[in-house]
Amino acid sequence: MRLSRIISGFKYKVVLKPHVKWSIGVAAVGVLAIAMFELGLNVGNGRIVFGSNQSELTSLPSSLNLSSLNQEYTALRQNYDGKVTATQLLDGAKTGLAQATGDPYTEYFTAAEANQFSDELNNSFSGIGAELGANSKGEIEVIAPLDGSPAAKAGLKPQDLIATINGKSTSNLTPDSAVSAIRGPSGSKVTLGIVRGQTQISITITRATITVPSVTTKILSGNIGYMQISTFANDTSTLAAQAAGKFLGDHVKGIVLDLRDNPGGLVTAAVNVSSLWLPSNDTIMQEKRGNVVVQSYTSTGSDTLNGIPTVVLVNGGSASASEITAGALHDNGDARIIGTQTFGKGVVQEIINLADGSELKVTVASWYRPDGQDIEHKGITPDQIVNLTDADVNSGNDVQLNAALSYLASK
Repeated sequence: MRLSRIISGFKYKVVLKPHVKWSIGVAAVGVLAIAMFELGLNVGNGRIVFGSNQSELTSLPSSLNLSSLNQEYTALRQNYDGKVTATQLLDGAKTGLAQATGDPYTEYFTAAEANQFSDELNNSFSGIGAELGANSKGEIEVIAPLDGSPAAKAGLKPQDLIATINGKSTSNLTPDSAVSAIRGPSGSKVTLGIVRGQTQISITITRATITVPSVTTKILSGNIGYMQISTFANDTSTLAAQAAGKFLGDHVKGIVLDLRDNPGGLVTAAVNVSSLWLPSNDTIMQEKRGNVVVQSYTSTGSDTLNGIPTVVLVNGGSASASEITAGALHDNGDARIIGTQTFGKGVVQEIINLADGSELKVTVASWYRPDGQDIEHKGITPDQIVNLTDADVNSGNDVQLNAALSYLASK
C-alpha cells in the first residue's frame, strides 16, 4: 500500500490560462477544463510524500461488522429490477464509506478516476488542444489552438465558430459543455462544424494526450518579470526555477507572481516555489492535527529572487498550495498581495493507493500560515484589494495586474 500526501483545491482540476478572458467562460478543449471550481472545490490535492506517521482514529473499531451490509446486498440481489455489476456495488459501498465522514475532501476514487485525477493534477488531458469561449452572442468561439496541438495541425483558427460537434448543434451549449462534448480518448476522432466568416467547413480532428506546462513567463514593460502558475504540478519546481534564473539574468526590477485561479497542487512544488524568494529555514507552513504540530515546512535556501520587489496576484480561485505560497511570501516580508480574497482551503489530504488501483483520499491535518493563521473557510485577505469587474474583463483591462505594476514602479 502506497501513501501519498496531497493538498489542493480541485476535483478534477480547474486550470485557467493567464489572460483576462478568465471571467468570460474560456475553456480549453481537452486541455484546460474550466469547471468554476466545482461549486467550491470538492477535493484537495497537493503534496506527494511516501510514508505516513499519522495516528489512528482510536474512537473507531479496528474493523467493521459488515453483516448488515451483506444483508442489504442479498436483498438487492434478490429484488432489484435492473442491471448492476458487483464492481459497481463495491465501488458504491467504498464511495459511501468515504462520504459518511461528512468531509467533502475525503473521497474514494475508482482506478479510472485515480488515473484521471493524476493526469489532470499534472495538466495532462486527452483532447484537441484549443481554448474556447463564448462570444457576445453566446456562440462557441475558438480563442486559440495551442501550438503543436491536434487542433492547430487540423487548421482550427482563432475566431472560428463551432456550430456543431459530431453533427449536434452547439446553440445551447456553454463553453464547459462544449469542452465535455469535444473531449475523448486519445486516438479517437471528433468532427467539428466550423463557421469561418461566411464559410462553413467541416474539420475532423484526432484527439491526443496533451500536457500543458504549469508555468508561463514573460518580461513586461519596465523590465518586470511575470510568472504565472496555473497549478502546482510535477513540472512546476523546475520551470519556476528556470524562470527565476532568467529573471535574474535579465536583471528584472520587480516580479509579478500570478496565482489567480490556481486551485493548488503539490505542496513540494509550493515549498520549492516559495524557496525561490525565501532564505534557508524560513517557515512556509505548519501542519497540525488538533493543536499538535505534526510537521513544519521550511524554505530550502535556493533564494534566487530574494530581495527583488514582488507582488502576488490572487483571487477567489486561488486555493490550497496557492494560498500556502502567497501566505509564505507575505508573512516572511518578501511580497505584497494584490487582488481579492482567496478561496480558503486549509486542510491537507493524503492519497492511499489501494491494491486494485483505486485510491482513498483522506483529510489528515490542517495547515497554518507562518504567522499562525488558519485560513480554512476564510482565505487570505490581500494587502490591496482590487476587484476585476465584468466591464474590465470585456475591455481587456486587467486592473489587478495594472495595480501590481504601479506598486512595483514605486519601489
